[in-house]
Amino acid sequence: MSSAKTQHNARETSMGSRRGQESPQEMTQELVDYVTEYAKHNPGYAALWCLGIGFVLGWKLKPW
Repeated sequence: MSSAKTQHNARETSMGSRRGQESPQEMTQELVDYVTEYAKHNPGYAALWCLGIGFVLGWKLKPW
C-alpha cells in the first residue's frame, strides 16, 4: 500500500512541475494570434515588416 501511495505522489509531483509550462503548439498559436492582431491594428507597419523580411531573405537566398 505504501508503494502505491508513493507512486501516486511521484506522479502528482511530476505533473505539478509541468503545469506552469506551455506546449510549443500553444505558444505558436499565441504568437500567430498576436501577430494577426498587430497586423489588424497597424497594417502599414505590418506591410513594411513583410517587405523588409522578404528583401533580406531574397538577398541572402539568391539563386546565383
